[in-house]
Amino acid sequence: MLPTGENRAARFGFIISKQVGTAVVRNTVRRRLKAVCAAALDRVPEGTDVVIRALPASATATFTELSADVNRCLGRLVPERTTP
Repeated sequence: MLPTGENRAARFGFIISKQVGTAVVRNTVRRRLKAVCAAALDRVPEGTDVVIRALPASATATFTELSADVNRCLGRLVPERTTP
């Protein structure tokens, strides 16, 4: 995660190597991660770049498991925002 200071929405990038599986499996993992990150977008500060590297175990992980992993990692990097 890298805060750039730019005035734009956060961006997410994905690294999904061939070790994860075939092209079909990699694209499925990428689509799931994109959906998880879209839901978490409001928790990430503006102008932040986030890179997620999918490990081979992500090929057999469910959407719920991927979501829990991403949210756990984002929680470590981005403290929960409190509304006044």
